[in-house]
Amino acid sequence: MSKNEINVKHWADQIADEAIERVESSEFLKRIVKENGYFVYDEKTPSGIIHIGSGRGWIIHDAIAKALRARGKKSRFVLSSDDHDPMDKIPGYLDKKKYEKYMGVPFMDIPSPVTGYKSYGDYYFKQCTELFPQFGIDAELESTGEEYDKGVFNKAIKRILDNTDKVNKIYLDLYGEGATFTNRLPFNVRCPKCGKIATTAALEWDSKKELVYFECRDNVVKWAKGCGNRGWISPYNRNGKLPWKIEWAAKWPSKGVVVETAGKDHFTKGGSRTVACRISVDILEYPPPYPSSGYRTGQGYEFFTVGGKKMSTSKGMGMGFAESVKYAPAQMLRFLLIKSRPNSVIDFQPYESNDLILLYERYDYAERVYFGKEKADEKEKMKQKRIYELSHVGKIPKKMPPQVPFTHAAVIAQIFKTDKEIIQNLKSTEHLPEKMSKPELDYVIERIDFARKWVDEFSPENYKFQLQDKLPEGINLSKDQAEALHLVAKRLKEKKWNEKDLFNEFYKICKEELSINPKEFFKAAYLVLLNKERGPKLAPFILTIKDKAIKLFESVGYNEESKREIVTDKKQEEMEMVSFDEWKRLKMKVGKIINVEKIPRSDKLYKLQVDIGDKKIQLVSSLVPYYKEKDLLNKKIIVLVNLKPSKFGGETSEGMLLCAESDDGKTCVLLAPEKDVEVGTQIT
Repeated sequence: MSKNEINVKHWADQIADEAIERVESSEFLKRIVKENGYFVYDEKTPSGIIHIGSGRGWIIHDAIAKALRARGKKSRFVLSSDDHDPMDKIPGYLDKKKYEKYMGVPFMDIPSPVTGYKSYGDYYFKQCTELFPQFGIDAELESTGEEYDKGVFNKAIKRILDNTDKVNKIYLDLYGEGATFTNRLPFNVRCPKCGKIATTAALEWDSKKELVYFECRDNVVKWAKGCGNRGWISPYNRNGKLPWKIEWAAKWPSKGVVVETAGKDHFTKGGSRTVACRISVDILEYPPPYPSSGYRTGQGYEFFTVGGKKMSTSKGMGMGFAESVKYAPAQMLRFLLIKSRPNSVIDFQPYESNDLILLYERYDYAERVYFGKEKADEKEKMKQKRIYELSHVGKIPKKMPPQVPFTHAAVIAQIFKTDKEIIQNLKSTEHLPEKMSKPELDYVIERIDFARKWVDEFSPENYKFQLQDKLPEGINLSKDQAEALHLVAKRLKEKKWNEKDLFNEFYKICKEELSINPKEFFKAAYLVLLNKERGPKLAPFILTIKDKAIKLFESVGYNEESKREIVTDKKQEEMEMVSFDEWKRLKMKVGKIINVEKIPRSDKLYKLQVDIGDKKIQLVSSLVPYYKEKDLLNKKIIVLVNLKPSKFGGETSEGMLLCAESDDGKTCVLLAPEKDVEVGTQIT
């Protein structure tokens, strides 16, 4: 395999290959896999609304299982509801008085907040799993409580209790004297009288009779009261459960798990994965699943966060998985998670940002590359094709589905009232073919519907507009602005235009025929059409509303006394003065560009990795029109390093490089030290 092939391999394929290599090098794991296949496992406690971050784990495990199957391996992804865990906190959105009597009771034994579900745990688990078909998640679902009931964990329970001294030593080594399970039995009995599992203290273990002596007390936990019941009981078949960190390890040999990762919070030093690995190796004699190896936990996946207070649930928990489809289609969220490596932080903000637009654009780009409709080098083709394969929900069609850019969908959704009018317009502007299958039509309408919802509820104000029926009052245009609009109206009547040619015609009119600044032309067009100085991309917008645009442009007059160029406010023209103290706040250093990467779907943006001496930072800059990648690599530049991070093209920029740019934008020259100086040298 060549170096390039390795570099473009998708993360799910890399993990699959590592899992296969691990199994092939172990006779023990070969036997496990022969019996169970490549068992990919994940679990979640249904304590209430399940956060969107859990969805990242589900899609990661689903993708790994699919990658294993693509390699001809028998593999299945099983997701278990940890519904045998006790309620230890009542969510703020539930009636506290109604549920306080269930504190300490397993979730599978608590009534559902909504009728039609077996239990509290069943309801919150199914809130998510009922959406799995939309997300393309192929998972076998199970209940941890039911697995206990079947006796699946009985063998592991006995082994843990027989080795209580070893469990105590592990906790003592990791947490010190006095920590939980340094001097007590590692088991929680489910009291046969009150049904609580959190209020019992397991005090003795009779290995021969295989019975545990327990007492149901008031002082085991602060948040639940016991009933005073006591006696001997079998620990098997859901008469109790292992504590979470120990239970995690017990599941691996009981189920034959070879792959199970989790969020990075579980992988912190001394955390739950650390304990599980120690238990698995020292007591259960089972190799911890990928990404762990022996005592080494490996690395968990990063967080999936949603920015903005308005995106949180009613009590500030963060967006729920089930709620997420209100803000972005499930397929787009799957794509976001598939294209992002597990060790990268994802912060998605569909509310009052362009994150959703960028997400649609990147999905459409991957789709075009997959179907050969967009040129890309071999490395890029391999990358985008695999992302598309793993993120596509359902069977991949034989031909590329019709694409309507999300921004354009948001525009036409504000112009036309019915789907029928929208489809007719899209066909007339050649965004869609005349003949379409029902699935293709449904696909387009689904995007239009979501674009309409996005504009109504989530989009920034600059994406919203009201198409004018007549020329807005109070508009004061120059003669050249009016003439430019008249010429556009005339040209629109003369022939049929496409977006690219019409856009070029705008500049031809401005520069060759009237000598007007294009900015003033665009400003005039938007004022006439929308009564705003900015709006959607002008060429496709005008083609969408062609007849109305002609009518409005022809009705434009002008002020004879207006200057050819509109003069900006004097206060804006005056140079703003800064104090010396303000100047001192700017921190600039000499940096060296150590990596250059063009941002996909952007004609102007590079993503630069820059060494500034004490650390390396990422910059995003619109240098593509001015510099080739090879000319930027290893170049020393001047960098403003204490600028607040911002997002451009979906990438975070942690500073700003300095350059000299001409007024017409045709020239841009990077500022650099006159002589060679060390990276990190401060500019004063």
